[in-house]
Amino acid sequence: MGLQREPFHRVYSAPEPPSPKRRPRLLVALVALVAFCGAAAVVFVLAPGHGEDAASPRTSPSGGTSPSGGTSPSGGTSPSGGASPGRTAESASPSETPMRERPVASLPKPCAMVSARTVGRTIPKARRDESANSTFTTCTYTAQGPAFRWLRVEVNLHAPAKTPTPVQDAEGDYRASWAQAHNAPLVRTISLRRQRGIGDEAYRWFKADAGQPTVVGEVTARYRNVLVTVSYSEQAAKGAADAREGACLGTAEGVAREVLAALAHF
Repeated sequence: MGLQREPFHRVYSAPEPPSPKRRPRLLVALVALVAFCGAAAVVFVLAPGHGEDAASPRTSPSGGTSPSGGTSPSGGTSPSGGASPGRTAESASPSETPMRERPVASLPKPCAMVSARTVGRTIPKARRDESANSTFTTCTYTAQGPAFRWLRVEVNLHAPAKTPTPVQDAEGDYRASWAQAHNAPLVRTISLRRQRGIGDEAYRWFKADAGQPTVVGEVTARYRNVLVTVSYSEQAAKGAADAREGACLGTAEGVAREVLAALAHF
């Protein structure tokens, strides 16, 4: 028999705890890592093209909803849904800025603004007289038959090449013409009133020549920087002058509209 071995008793020793110096460093590293991951997640969510804002509809300033659900600047509310305090330079688009109408630069030929059909219907077999310079033209159509009738078209241009304020000058010319119509000693005014829907501003004047058996229907209209005056005159029997108001003014107005259309497309 061999010798019995004495039992070996293993002594258990617990693992050594980390040193106090290493424990704070590890904790700081873990906190920094968590903070960095949180910041990266926030940046990813808030970055353009990600998150809920990217899925929200975007519309132009002309209408619709804004990214946060409010109406666009033109809809009257801000992106947060409240009333918009006003437009900013960034919110306005070029399409929303109204274009200022350009003034008329030159005039057509004096008798080219009224069609031959209109002239033939108004003054059959008319004799035509015209005069013109660069800013003022006249065209007069006179009947050659026994019945007296004539049609006169005057066009006065305030040329942009000659004045820095052509439209304002035409407005002043219109106001002066309107004032003169209220103080015309050689005619008897039957009616004088403003007329909407002809050019930018206009008035109609029906009058009888003093001492003459003739009446005149006249329409004066301003179109941008041009003043147009159309006069139509005919004989009227004694006591029948007032009854010709509608016909005479209707003729003058129709011709005035044709002249304004010619200027607009010249």
